Amino acid sequence: MQFTDAVAVSGTRRTADGYLVAEAKAVRKGIQLYLGDEVGKPEMRVVRVYRPEEEVFSDASLQSFTHAPVTDDHPKDAVTSENWKDLAVGEVSTAAKKDGEWVWLPLILKDAKAISKVEGDKRELSAGYTCELVWGDGVTPSGEAYDAKQTNIKINHLAIVDRARAGSQARIGDGAISWGAAPISTTDKETVDMTEALRTVVVDGLSVQTTDQGAQAIAKLQKDLESSAAKIVSLDAAHGVAIAAKDQEIGTLKADLKKAQDAAMKPEDVDRLVADRAALVQTVKAIDSKIEIKGSDADLRRAAVKAKLGDEMVKDASDDMITGMFRAIAKDVKTVDPFARVVSDGLHHVGDAATKAEDAWGKSVNDLNAWRKEA
Repeated sequence: MQFTDAVAVSGTRRTADGYLVAEAKAVRKGIQLYLGDEVGKPEMRVVRVYRPEEEVFSDASLQSFTHAPVTDDHPKDAVTSENWKDLAVGEVSTAAKKDGEWVWLPLILKDAKAISKVEGDKRELSAGYTCELVWGDGVTPSGEAYDAKQTNIKINHLAIVDRARAGSQARIGDGAISWGAAPISTTDKETVDMTEALRTVVVDGLSVQTTDQGAQAIAKLQKDLESSAAKIVSLDAAHGVAIAAKDQEIGTLKADLKKAQDAAMKPEDVDRLVADRAALVQTVKAIDSKIEIKGSDADLRRAAVKAKLGDEMVKDASDDMITGMFRAIAKDVKTVDPFARVVSDGLHHVGDAATKAEDAWGKSVNDLNAWRKEA
């Protein structure tokens, strides 16, 4: 694909033969913006094209500048040996070399009319070159995104062109369009005022012109934004894990509570235990009334077996063995119903008790009166 890139001609001087010797810079590294229509992508309004340093300053690229022809405006076709005599007004006199971000070029113009134009106001030099445009999203080492990159850059000619409307580094005139795609803006901060030394930075899909410092600030803010977004995602994930853990804990507590509630004794269970304890106490007392009622049910059964069968029978015996022995000795034991024992001597009516009380009171009165009579 054919491209152009415009720079200002500087450092001019005449030789004794009237030739014009000049210096110029062309084809800088970095990102340039092109209209999508000019690079075969009409569906894209602006295309970010990256010129990698290793491509701009490769040996093959720099060697292609050596003795490249200089033309007056861009020709419609590439300069070749067949049309060189008609198109060339000079050439790159010696080898090109790297100069910062640019390719430095020594020029010599030999055509009188072209020299006159340069000494007038036609002082921009536009590089007409070919390259392979490799499509694919990427990010430069400095963090700038691009849509395609140029490889295999080869110079064909250098054209003297009129000053572009947007400045010495901006879009060139109609002559460039006939040759190839021209960048929308290629501001050269080394040859213009600081107010014009702007870079184009893409922010959220929009092209913004700013200074180098502004571009650095934007890049930092974008990185900070990405970092903040990553932290938010991390916090959300941690919060989700914490909530899940808490939900598990709550679920476990609910399950434990249900188990405890199911295992809790019901009133009828309490009544049954009380009745069983009372029956055991009666049986133990019936076996030996001297047994002290204290301890667990197992303790009471062991004490009863010991009292009935002796120490040797309970020595080293398990609770299950004691239970079996207790059942055996309890078969022949007759327990006494407390209520039955109370009423075994018969019931006394309340009236009889009252009569006895009155008789006792009357007797005490009579005894007192008798003492008084004696006195």
